[in-house]
Amino acid sequence: MKNQKGFSLIELLIVVVIIGIIAAIAIPNLLAARRSANEGSSISALRTLHGAQMTYASTYGNGNYAGDVGAGTNVALSELGTPGLVDSVLAGGTKAGYNFVGGRVVASPTAPAQFFFSANPTTTSGVTQTGARRFGVATDGVLMADATPGNLATAYTQATIAAGTPLSN
Repeated sequence: MKNQKGFSLIELLIVVVIIGIIAAIAIPNLLAARRSANEGSSISALRTLHGAQMTYASTYGNGNYAGDVGAGTNVALSELGTPGLVDSVLAGGTKAGYNFVGGRVVASPTAPAQFFFSANPTTTSGVTQTGARRFGVATDGVLMADATPGNLATAYTQATIAAGTPLSN
């Protein structure tokens, strides 16, 4: 029994503590990186939706954008997905931890057609928070961002996008 080899209980406990410290440092950074990636993906998706609406208006919509007024906010997404202007995941309304909704205003004799889209985190607080900002885009193509925690669950509307703060990136 004199030549037994192995680790003592103290040595194993020290290794477990070191691994725990490393995990405590790494996990918050991993979650922050995931939120940042979700936000980047939602910004890209809004740019895609903007381009898809422009294509829809000139190709299928006879000057009007996708989305039936009064029929719900996800109609625009499904109408853009039908001809393949956006992928099926985005047309479904949820992608990369964000919910997407949109709407339109039909052209009238005194005003041109308009549209908007909003991207909101699916989870707005806690460890599983999927994003720290909400985003919106309207007909003019300027991306808006809002990091106010109380607004994360509220979708942008045509009026609130117009009053929003442009994304500075």
